[in-house]
Amino acid sequence: MDFQNPWFLLLFVLIPILIGWYRIVGSKKEGTLRISSTQFISEEFKIIGKRKHRLLQSLFFIVLSLVILGLARPRLIDNLQESSVSVIDMLLVLDISSSMLADDFPPNRLEAVKKTASNFIEGRKEDRIGILVFAGESFIQCPLTVDKKVLKSLIKEITIATKEHDGTAIGMAIANGTNRLRNSDVESRVMILLSDGSNNAGEIDPKTAAELAAEYDIKIYTIGAGTNQSYTRIPGRGLIRNEIDEETLIHIAQVTGGKFFRATDVEALESIYAEIDLLEKSEIEVREFTQYEELYGWFLIPAFLLGLGMETTRRSVFRSKT
Repeated sequence: MDFQNPWFLLLFVLIPILIGWYRIVGSKKEGTLRISSTQFISEEFKIIGKRKHRLLQSLFFIVLSLVILGLARPRLIDNLQESSVSVIDMLLVLDISSSMLADDFPPNRLEAVKKTASNFIEGRKEDRIGILVFAGESFIQCPLTVDKKVLKSLIKEITIATKEHDGTAIGMAIANGTNRLRNSDVESRVMILLSDGSNNAGEIDPKTAAELAAEYDIKIYTIGAGTNQSYTRIPGRGLIRNEIDEETLIHIAQVTGGKFFRATDVEALESIYAEIDLLEKSEIEVREFTQYEELYGWFLIPAFLLGLGMETTRRSVFRSKT
């Protein structure tokens, strides 16, 4: 709350001055009635008279205070904020080929990626996120949605591709993701592609697919997941060769305006998703409006009514002639 005419509040200093003046000078100037002895006036009559006098005085100072507050024009200030969020459409493109069972990311690469991706989704409150999985072929696990509960539930259901669908079709995965994002009506469209191998399946070359994504202004962040060792182990299957095609993943990121990351352990994978989270922040536009509510009527109207009632009471009930 503030006052538009705060200088009127200085008039409050008049109230103690008026009270002091009345006690020293004013009471002596009031009309008096001389009688030979006060014994002819009962104590009850005196008390009633004093009460009436104090009532009129109190009403006068209350009315004066209300008038001063009304003249100062108090008002309530209410700040209203209107916000609009520029969301991001984001597609998580996850490799589910058999090599994702390697245990260099405990308990295995796929489970580590699922957990990290789920934590990443939790922090993207406003964005629409979808999940696309790929091996020798690509499949949409979840279309773009803002329902994070559904997303996290579907991530848990992701499993390694069956033997007949095994392989690594990075180009087809990008093309499928581009097809999902190209008709989006939002300005920022992003793919986060994670793979632990090199393209060995599908009809579309990854570099050609990346150029197609760039035509639709789709940014691709690529993540190569796996240790730097030449071989790693799949429990029950023995050793497999690490075949991450860093050159292709770097090219995909560069062509589309994204960034390439190398994850050699779970901690690195978590930090990569955290960095992407910072790089791709939804923009929030906030406009602030100030609304004022005038309050002077709440003081001047009661002042008028009290003043009118005081004057009516003084002349009719108390029979004052001045």
